[in-house]
Amino acid sequence: MAKIQTPQPVRGTQDIFGEDQERFSHVVETFERVRRLYGFKGVQMPVFEPTAVFARSLGETTDVVSKEMYSFEDRGGDSLTLRPEFTAGISRAFLTNGWQQHMPLKLSTHGPLFRYERPQKGRYRQFHQLDAEIIGAGEAAADVELLCFADQLLNELGISDGVTLQLNTLGDAESRDAWRDALVEHFRAHKADLSQDSQDRLERNPLRILDSKERQDRPIADSAPEIDAYLSDEAKEFFAEVTEGLDACGVVWERNSRLVRGLDYYRHTAFEFVTDRLGAQGTVLAGGRYDGLIESLGGPVTPAVGWAAGIERLGMLLTDFGKCVSIAVVADSKELETKAREVTQRLRSNNLACEMSYKGNPKKQVDKARKRGHDGVLFVREPDSPGGEFYIQRFVDLEEFVGLSAKIGRVLGTPIVDSNDR
Repeated sequence: MAKIQTPQPVRGTQDIFGEDQERFSHVVETFERVRRLYGFKGVQMPVFEPTAVFARSLGETTDVVSKEMYSFEDRGGDSLTLRPEFTAGISRAFLTNGWQQHMPLKLSTHGPLFRYERPQKGRYRQFHQLDAEIIGAGEAAADVELLCFADQLLNELGISDGVTLQLNTLGDAESRDAWRDALVEHFRAHKADLSQDSQDRLERNPLRILDSKERQDRPIADSAPEIDAYLSDEAKEFFAEVTEGLDACGVVWERNSRLVRGLDYYRHTAFEFVTDRLGAQGTVLAGGRYDGLIESLGGPVTPAVGWAAGIERLGMLLTDFGKCVSIAVVADSKELETKAREVTQRLRSNNLACEMSYKGNPKKQVDKARKRGHDGVLFVREPDSPGGEFYIQRFVDLEEFVGLSAKIGRVLGTPIVDSNDR
């Protein structure tokens, strides 16, 4: 009989397990806790949307729409797309559910996204993001609050060291249009020296040339006109309010006048939190103000600002990911296994992490507990055993065990002998 071939995972996807899953969960749990501090409401949207949602919001000529989306026709003949980002879907939900009555609306979500890209470290075809949006607030204070949220999240994850907030303004519509015209004139004068990608972008998305990674483009991009020369008084005032607000809140930032967003509906604030600890994939959180997006989906003019962050990338930066102290419960004999299981459940009911093996003699269970990463073992013994009915053997010397032994003793109603106390 021919051997059945095991199906392989789809390229660019991952099975998250073990420590990677602990990192992933810690990022999400921290995000959920911090978003509540800022009054952001959780929201969940469909994983797929009508293709028009993304084509209209991201633009037909962008790489995401033209090259990277997973689109398909369903059995009814409708064109659907697996979401490549969150903002467009949230904007669609805002309109179709009549959430205008709740403005300003602060929303947050997290989950999988899909893009057909070349897989590499920190980049997958199915990846996961955190997302936060404020819809219906045109004031600079909304930008400040959103950036404070992001900054606090990175601080509470313990990864703020080595991560820099880069900040820029794209101005209002008047400022941006004037700057765009100046950039087009500058790049056309050097068109023959630009890379093919930048030549293609010149007509449809000239701002993207500013952050080109092609070596031949850099001298031309670096000598291009800067936005500051074209900012209106209103745009200057808005950016000043943002920077003053960040300073007042103690959020450290640096100006990057070359930081851009290519789509026309982006306005005013653009930002990225970047690090040099992930190689080429240095952006860990990014966003900006997109005052024209909801209008592009058929809604009224509605100001909005948001950011997104890759969960995998944030997880890769963690040094401490909330591991709790856990123990294995081991019965000293076969006759004590039922009692040991009762003890295990009592400990879990009192929020103590513990586990008990399904089989094996005590020595094998101790060995298995070490391999599974437990920090120690609680032995369940006969009541008249020397030293008492319960005995803890530590595998590592943790300060947390001082309080843990006492808490276990309180739960079980008897003092606990700890191997480190002998």
